[in-house]
Amino acid sequence: MAGITDLPYRSLVARFGAGLVVSEMVASQELLSRRPGTREKAELGLDVIGTSVQLAGREAEPMAEAARMVEAMGARIIDINMGCPAKKVTQGASGSALMKTPDHALRLIEAVVGAVKVPVTLKTRLGWDDNMLNAAPIAKRAEEVGVQMITIHGRTRCQFYKGRADWAAIRAVKEAVNVPVIANGDIIDSDTARTALRLSGADGVMVGRGAQGRPWLLAQIAHDLHGRPKPIIPQGQAMAEMVAEHYDEMLRFYGAELGAKVARKHLGWYMDHCATPADLRRALLTAREVKTTFDLIAEAMQYHAATAQPRAAA
Repeated sequence: MAGITDLPYRSLVARFGAGLVVSEMVASQELLSRRPGTREKAELGLDVIGTSVQLAGREAEPMAEAARMVEAMGARIIDINMGCPAKKVTQGASGSALMKTPDHALRLIEAVVGAVKVPVTLKTRLGWDDNMLNAAPIAKRAEEVGVQMITIHGRTRCQFYKGRADWAAIRAVKEAVNVPVIANGDIIDSDTARTALRLSGADGVMVGRGAQGRPWLLAQIAHDLHGRPKPIIPQGQAMAEMVAEHYDEMLRFYGAELGAKVARKHLGWYMDHCATPADLRRALLTAREVKTTFDLIAEAMQYHAATAQPRAAA
């Protein structure tokens, strides 16, 4: 997720026991031109094993070159983004816009697969709109050129994030290919994950926005569905310590000024989870001094999470 799944947050999620974490979407042309801040999006962290770097682009050769670059940086999996619905992405003929030109998209996919030795995966939506539901044939062709896993968000591009994800529609993709298929969209807890798997027939689930403010969620779902080790969900002082550590890591990663800005959305999601009172929330999000922020984190995270509502999921 752009602006969210940076190295500090991926490291935190992985620490709870997630099977796979995915980088922010990295634009291939920006990576190759070494635009400031782009390389940081793909920064892996040598101790984070299950990391996939997601690339977006519209032309085969730049995508292949970017794939070679992130492989050299240590990427163990490269994911091709054909699912982003944002206008600034689709107007550049990348992201989910590639679903409108399957032949061109397959040339791009084949170029990336041929450029690297690590596994290449693909993320798409159901199609561009209700008149172009072509995820299944694209997935089949992608498998034929070497893609090893496919993730499907259960909406079309034109739906953006409106309505509800159609998990049952993902079944057509599952029936079209032999590689693992992952269901995505509106998965906010173990119950929705279980239902998504049942309706889609998928091999696994991918959680997006549902994990905002709840970095333990992926591990919790893995425990409830597959008996994996149960994560210890922090409360009270433990929650405050985890958030303070995350905040400190963002300051270190981005520098104090930018890190403080990037951190605000995460602090907001943590307070959503903790049901922090509005006045305390406002004070924390407008604090100017680092010490004041740490002091307010200690206070704001003491509230009980039971009254908080889960967020929608990407």
